[in-house]
Amino acid sequence: MTDKSAKFGIGAIVKHRLYPFRGVVVDVDPEFDNTDEWYESIPAELRPDKAQPFYHLLAENSDSYYTAYVSQQNLLPDWENGPIGHPDVDEMFDGLDGERYLLRPEAFN
Repeated sequence: MTDKSAKFGIGAIVKHRLYPFRGVVVDVDPEFDNTDEWYESIPAELRPDKAQPFYHLLAENSDSYYTAYVSQQNLLPDWENGPIGHPDVDEMFDGLDGERYLLRPEAFN
């Protein structure tokens, strides 16, 4: 996979294709930009191609809230399941506008 155009923008609600978690996009890297140690910790048969967008998420599952770094190939849209309950959502976003969260102006770098 070498498509570097992001399918999801900041504020998009997504879910993981394989694992039971969902989240809201807070940043996008046009290609992999994490440590080799992190990348090598992924089982080889599941390791995504580095030449694709990777997304920083405020994520949640049935047990906890956390941040996640996920390849585009492993994300699907998930706005139909409602808002994200992560406690940091309100610090970064002004609420939902249909299918996505609206970024607070003060959240820009």
